[in-house]
Amino acid sequence: MKERNDGYGKRPPTAKQADTYGKRPPTGKQADTYGKRPPTAKHADPYGKRQGGGFADNGDGDGDGGIIEGRNAVLEALRAGVTIDKVFIAKGETDPALRHIASSARAAGAAVVDADRRKLDAMSLTHAHQGVIAVAACVEYVTIGDILDNARKKGEPPLLVLCDEISDPHNLGAIIRTCEATGAHGVIIPKRRNAGLTATVAKASSGAVYHMAIARVTNLTAAIGELKDAGVWIYGASAGGSTPLWETDFKGPAALVIGSEGSGISRLVSENCDFSVSIPMFGKIQSLNASVSAAILLYEAARQRKLKIVD
Repeated sequence: MKERNDGYGKRPPTAKQADTYGKRPPTGKQADTYGKRPPTAKHADPYGKRQGGGFADNGDGDGDGGIIEGRNAVLEALRAGVTIDKVFIAKGETDPALRHIASSARAAGAAVVDADRRKLDAMSLTHAHQGVIAVAACVEYVTIGDILDNARKKGEPPLLVLCDEISDPHNLGAIIRTCEATGAHGVIIPKRRNAGLTATVAKASSGAVYHMAIARVTNLTAAIGELKDAGVWIYGASAGGSTPLWETDFKGPAALVIGSEGSGISRLVSENCDFSVSIPMFGKIQSLNASVSAAILLYEAARQRKLKIVD
């Protein structure tokens, strides 16, 4: 295994790392994110149990809550600090009001997507979207530092999952559910080309999103660099990985990268992984669902950590 001086005893942490790893208590916001108290009514109802004001849900339980429609409703949600995943704006619109909404959404960290009006019409539940629909996150995002701080407070080496363009919300929900079940400390997702924390994800996770710290980043490669600076090893799951799962040491600080359902881990992200890990396959099918792959890797990591296995 490669050697790296990390923040776990081989050298003193830098001032930045020392602050990240628990020299200060978490804020109330962080404590709520990590499940120290029951979710608030706002979290328990991710904008879906009420009508009016642009918030919409048809009550059929299919996870389409969190949709905010109309110019005033979206703008007021942004002003109120509602955590927005994405804002869809009608393609080709030049209305100054929509441009203002787009700039406000970007400033708030939301992804802004040009969408065909037919897509907006299909998404709309009120049929009065006025060329703009926002999708609100069901919980608030945290930072990578928050996740590492949480691990340090527990006295455990960090265990994280990085989702590289997991577009299926059911897969993302299943991954989050397994992360919570195996004691992982957090999940990192990219802002673009990845499912966000929608009501569908919350439902697919069986509520695990309310107990798991989840960070959303603009650039996954930059996030990997931040983790490496903090002494975390990066393991990419790949069918052609050079290191078999059962020969991989997950007992130290580890981040598992799970690639997209179709193309796997993107090239640049793969090049920044420390290890490429393969899952043994004994049948004729040579690939697994992304959430299944994540579950296998996470439980192997949990087995090694919880049983303190020494190879």
